[in-house]
Amino acid sequence: MKYCKNCILPDTRPGIILDQGGICSGCRGHEKKNNQIDWKKRYKILQDIIKKTKKKSKGYDCVVPVSGGKDSWYQLITAKEHNLKVLAVTWKTPSRTKIGQENLDSMLKSLNVDHVDYSFAIETEKKFLVAAFERTGILGLPMHLAIFSMPIRMAILLKIPLVIWGENPQLEYGGTDKDQLKTDLDFDWMKKHGCMNETNANDWMGRNGLTRKDLEPYIIPRYLDYKVKSIFLGSFIKWNSIKILKKVESYGFKYIKNEGKVGAWDFADIDCDFISLHHYLKWHKFGMTRTFDNLSVQIRYGMISRLKAIEIIKKKGDQTPYKDIKVFCKFVGKPESWFWKVCEKFRNKNIWYKEKKLWKIKNFIIPNWKWNEN
Repeated sequence: MKYCKNCILPDTRPGIILDQGGICSGCRGHEKKNNQIDWKKRYKILQDIIKKTKKKSKGYDCVVPVSGGKDSWYQLITAKEHNLKVLAVTWKTPSRTKIGQENLDSMLKSLNVDHVDYSFAIETEKKFLVAAFERTGILGLPMHLAIFSMPIRMAILLKIPLVIWGENPQLEYGGTDKDQLKTDLDFDWMKKHGCMNETNANDWMGRNGLTRKDLEPYIIPRYLDYKVKSIFLGSFIKWNSIKILKKVESYGFKYIKNEGKVGAWDFADIDCDFISLHHYLKWHKFGMTRTFDNLSVQIRYGMISRLKAIEIIKKKGDQTPYKDIKVFCKFVGKPESWFWKVCEKFRNKNIWYKEKKLWKIKNFIIPNWKWNEN
């Protein structure tokens, strides 16, 4: 493994490319944000999109996918600031947290928007979660199909011309020049970057007893007689997670300090008990955790040094979410031994090796890391 000389991301992470100077595409993307992208021009383009949207709409102007997290608060606030009539749409996770529900309720009341909280059949979700985890090691695959399908379905059904998403992940965390400069979240982007392993709902028919009718709500519809524009807000407004946090807190967003479920940010990934498991497999596949992502962003913001980030990684460890694993296995009706067996199936042997019953990573960023059996 090789690591970026500026942040702490390894070259195993999807989207990360180290250039000849040893700097990763995530850090280069941050440089684009600061030096290459004309944000005034981008904002003018956003205003033009909104103007065209209002001319085209017959009722709702836009769909905003929301979870109650800080980004969805910011998406709604921005839409309201531009006088857009919003329909907020949520895929209801089967394991929504208490703080997630409180934030969602507070957001809808504070910002006064219409809202659809869409829940899928529990038994179908169980089957799909098991099938996706066993086949791809991506526990969040069904979640992402649901998150992407519902807003587009509602937009087409109700003839709503615009869907507003949050950050452009490739610009924030690493990707090609083309992807970093992309402004629309389209079907090609979803296939390549949507955490769906380049599959769609139809590819899962017959697996673990799933039928075509079971998978209907996960099908992302193609545009037929009504075309919807789907954009990253972070491609038109310079994204800064820390500044966004301060803004949404002023509207009522809350989180519990020092009780983050995963990663280094206790204000992120707090809406669902299972999101920690989605991130956990990064450890087996890429030799990194969600904390690497969070701290690398903070390095780029100039908030911490690379050395300090490494110290934090060492202190936090691999953050194995034992409690959430227990909850998840109970939900899908599987023993915990099954979970660990699947994890082992996706261990990347190009970076991991075994020494005295302990799995270790070659050339890990922290030489004296405390390894465990997982």
